[in-house]
Order: sequence, then structure tokens, then C-alpha cells
Amino acid sequence: QVQLVEPGGGLVQAGGSLRLSCVASGLTFSMYAMAWFRRAPGKEREFVAAIRRNRSSTYYGDSVKGRSTISGDNAKNTVYLQMNSLKPEDTAVYYCAAQYGSWSGAPDYWGQGTQVTVSS
Repeated sequence: QVQLVEPGGGLVQAGGSLRLSCVASGLTFSMYAMAWFRRAPGKEREFVAAIRRNRSSTYYGDSVKGRSTISGDNAKNTVYLQMNSLKPEDTAVYYCAAQYGSWSGAPDYWGQGTQVTVSS
């Protein structure tokens, strides 16, 4: 059974930083591209970042580009999202996702989500 578990999240002040983690189990982690999405209240789900299986090629959504870094550790089956210069509009539930093979924006698996709240 595939599980993507996202510990972390929480409340942070505007301008602050936060690192999200996603621990994967039940799959061969190195065979999956990994990604983060988010959904703010009343809004559609939004792509945040993705990292290819080689854990070096990355993609970012326009809203976080330049402020966030996605990274992965195959030895720990974990993907991270480092977010800096956080803004109140970054408040959302953040979801980890996994796609087998190459990244095409169509995840096969999703985590349960973790709440990030940025106070002004």
C-alpha cells in the first residue's frame, strides 16, 4: 500500500520560512517523480513544484518560483519543500504527490495534506 505522509506544516509569520517533508512508503521511491500541490480556501488546486526521478531537475509554479526549493533524498524516501519569504497568500493545504516515471503533471498517488498558515 502506497503512503505519502506529510509531517510538518503549521503556522508561520509572513516573511518567515518553513520546510515541508513527505515520506513515501510502499513504492520504489527512485522510480517516481515527486511533487507538491496546494489548495487555498475557495480556490482550485495549484501546482507548486516537482522534481524528476534524478532528483536534480526541478519545476516550479509561478507563485513560488524564486522563493521555494524542492529536493529529494532517495536514501530516506523523502521529498522536501523549502519555502522562504512566505506570504499570507501562501496559506493553503499542501499535498505531496508521486508520479511513476517522468513528470507530466498527472500524479498517481497523493498524500493527505498538511496545513500551512501564514499570518500577516
